[in-house]
Formats: sequence, C-alpha cells, structure tokens
Amino acid sequence: MSKKTDFLIIGSGIAGMVYALKVAEHGKVILVSKTNLEETSTSYAQGGIAAVMYSPDTYGKHIADTLKAGSLINNEKIVRITITESTERVKELIEWGTHFDKESSGKYNLAREGGHSEFRILHHKDNTGFEIQRALTKTVMSHPNISVWENVFTVDLITQHHKGQLVNRSTKNIECYGAYILDGNHKIVTVLARKTMIATGGMGNIYQTTTNPVIASGDGIAMAYRAKAEVENLEFVQFHPTSLYNPGEKPSFLITEAMRGSGAILKTRSGKEFMHKYHELGSLAPRDIVARAIDNELKISGDDYVYLDTSGISEMELLNHFPTIYAKCLKIGIDITKDMIPVVPAAHYSCGGIKTDEFGRTSIKNLYASGEVASTGLHGANRLASNSLLEAAVFSHRAAADATASFKTVDIQKDIPDWDSEGTVLNEEMILITQSKKELQSIMTNYVGIVRSNMRLKRAYDRLTIIYNETEDLYDKSIISKDICELRNLINVAYLVIKLAKKRKQSIGLHYSIDY
Repeated sequence: MSKKTDFLIIGSGIAGMVYALKVAEHGKVILVSKTNLEETSTSYAQGGIAAVMYSPDTYGKHIADTLKAGSLINNEKIVRITITESTERVKELIEWGTHFDKESSGKYNLAREGGHSEFRILHHKDNTGFEIQRALTKTVMSHPNISVWENVFTVDLITQHHKGQLVNRSTKNIECYGAYILDGNHKIVTVLARKTMIATGGMGNIYQTTTNPVIASGDGIAMAYRAKAEVENLEFVQFHPTSLYNPGEKPSFLITEAMRGSGAILKTRSGKEFMHKYHELGSLAPRDIVARAIDNELKISGDDYVYLDTSGISEMELLNHFPTIYAKCLKIGIDITKDMIPVVPAAHYSCGGIKTDEFGRTSIKNLYASGEVASTGLHGANRLASNSLLEAAVFSHRAAADATASFKTVDIQKDIPDWDSEGTVLNEEMILITQSKKELQSIMTNYVGIVRSNMRLKRAYDRLTIIYNETEDLYDKSIISKDICELRNLINVAYLVIKLAKKRKQSIGLHYSIDY
C-alpha cells in the first residue's frame, strides 16, 4: 500500500509544525506523529524561547552569549542567522496564537537564564513549550492542506538502496523518496514524497534518567544514519542540572533554570551553598558546569540529590511564575514556598544530530532536518538555555523556503517496492526487548554520562556490541513492531555517542573526560 504527497513531515513538535504550516501554502502535506500531536519534547519545554526584543539587549550580546556557552566551536555564521532572525520568528508564533506573559505596561515579561547577559526569555508561566504546542496544534489541525497521522511509527527512510542500488557514505548523490511507516494496524505503508522533513526530537531515553518524553528514542538520527546521512557532535549531550528527584518517574520532571534566574540557590543536603567553588556566576553558571558540579558534590557526599532553595523568591512570584512546579511538588509532599526542592541532573538535550546547512538541508538530497534531531552548528559544545525552540523555528522557516522553491521539480518515484516482511515470525519475546533497553540505559548512564574516560567508553562500546548483535538477530526473526524498532534506534544512537566521544581527544563543553 502506498500514499503520495508533496511534503512528508516526521515529527509534530515546533520544528515539524512550523515547517508544515509554511509548506502547506504550496502543496499537500502528510504530518506523522509517533503518539498524539501534543506528546512532543516541545510540550515539555518549561523555560521559554530566547529572542532579542527590547534594548538594552542587542543581537550582538545574544550572539556573544551563544558562542561563549558553546565553547566557541559553534558555527558563527549559523549563530548570526539564528539570532538576527529571532525576533521575526517569535512574532510569527504570536500571530499563530501563542500567548507569552506580559507586564502591566503591555511589554513582554522577559526572564533571564544561565549564560545569558540580558533578560531575553519569552515565557508562558513555567509551561512555555506546552503553550506553543497548543497554538501550533490548533493552527495545523485547521489547515486544509495538512493531513495528520497520529500513533504511527516511521521505520525507515526510502532511498536508492530500496531500488537495489548500492549506496555508501561516500556516495554524494543519495536521494530521499519518502519513508516506510508502520500504521496502527501493524501494516507498513509506503509514503512517497517530493520533500521529506525529519523533526523527531531527541534521544534522551538512551539514559536511565531524562527529562525527555518516553518517545524520544533517537528515531530520526538512527534512520538518517542508516540511510547514510552525515551526523555530527553527538558526544555533546546536555544534562539539565535540576530535574526533580522522584525515583521511578519517567520522564523526570524538569525544574526550570528560570527558577535560578529568579533567585533560587543550589545547596547540599547539609544546607551548604557550593556553586561559588565552581564558577563566578554561582547557581547561574552555564548548564554543563552546574551539572558537573552537582555530579561532583554527589560523588563526594554519597547523597542521591542536592537541594534547590527557593526561599529567595517571594511566595507571590513562586505561585504566579511557577504554578506547574508548585502543583507538581505539592503532589509529592513538597511545598516550595516553605521547603527546598530535591534535584538531580538528567539527560536533557542533544546538541548534535543530523548535519544540516543554513537551510536545514541534510547530506541526502530532498531530506531536511530541524529541531533537536538536527545539528545546525548553533550550539557548539553546549546549548545556551532557551535557544532550542528558537533554533527549530528559524530553521524550519528556512527549510520551508528552500523546499517550496524547488519541490515542483522533484518527481515522485514510481518503482519503489513495498516493505519486505517475508520470513518474519510473531515476536513473543517482549522480555528480551525490555531487558536489552534497561541494559543499554545502564551502560550509557554509568559510562557515557556527565563525566567520561577512555576506559569507560571502551567498556560501554564492548557491552553495547553484544546487545547490538542480539537485537539484530531478534529483529531479523520478528514481525516488525514499534518496540523492536525503537530498541534498534536507541542502540544506533548510543553507538554514535560513544564513537564520537572516543574521537574527541579533549574535554570541552558537555564532553568532559578525566583523560583530557
């Protein structure tokens, strides 16, 4: 069974939806979502979106902050593009119905987060991503040219390889023709498209503790890598310093950096401040430094968590600006107007991904990537807080401009074979999948986390190789399912993180090795 469309979009967060709304003015769109439209990493983004809105802030200051956070290995051209286009993209989100908090004067209420030299974070209380997702979902659902497929899983991209042609990484003319998609009836649909956009978000679930939704299993990076696309910078995994310590909860609940921007202070369980020992900005130091500092303090003390002391924030501000956090903490017996919040670092954001240019183009023709799945070069070795939603909006806009200018010259392929599922048997071995996933997460957490070493990386690689071989054997014998595909994708991206971490012979940004 096959379907044809002008534009295929895999993923329904801000990156996928902004692109969808723009290309839908020119042609037919199929937008596919792994669960429902609202279950995205965008929805979980609390802090906000960074943009230059008023003086004394300037594009130059925002550019400088971004480069500094990224240890100056960012692509400076991309940084300039992103920051100078920030104001326009934010205005567009507002036009699509996003409500950002305002002051009584009518000006936008801007927050400041770690690494920022000015107040420039637009926010909606402490659930900004959820508000952006709400507005975009409503607009997308009402667009006549956009067909939304929920609860479907993209198995693989379609390239010349599926026509029997030999393709390898050195091949410069690989083309994307669409994707094979597993529908809700366990059937594989062949979706053929002139242009394909990957906007699948991150890969946080290669770790035991992550703020990412359970769907963030690196699917887009894995399928692009299998299709021989270039990937880069995956060794730079950002751990958010402050997720709520609540063992067993998945995803981990994020305690936004904006709280520290408002005056909250990190303390040990014995009540001592410690961040001044690590950085002159104290609790407002860049995320990689704060996460390593907490990791170090926990190793010294043997404690499971540190505290975030919110006593420096007024009760009114806590209730008005952080209602979601207040309600969540209260649910587990913590009153943040009186009690300190137990926090621990959690895998939060992938700074690397599928390599793209300034128009979101990958190394595969007619294939674009945007959002966390992509590596534009904006973040360098460490992402500056609240630059991620901005990056998605900017590069989805640019990708849409590029795709709409040329899509009519691209023919939809006619001779693509349907998915070959011959010889597979029903997979009853769910325990093998769940156990392998747990083993993988344990390996990555213990050996490829906030602090690494050559010996830890080698051990991780050796252990992962065993799981990889077992899983490939299981995959070859199984009827295709979301669970087995997700496991393969998690293994694939974990391998890439280890491989690129082993190649990086220095400690820089989020890649910190005791050997360098």
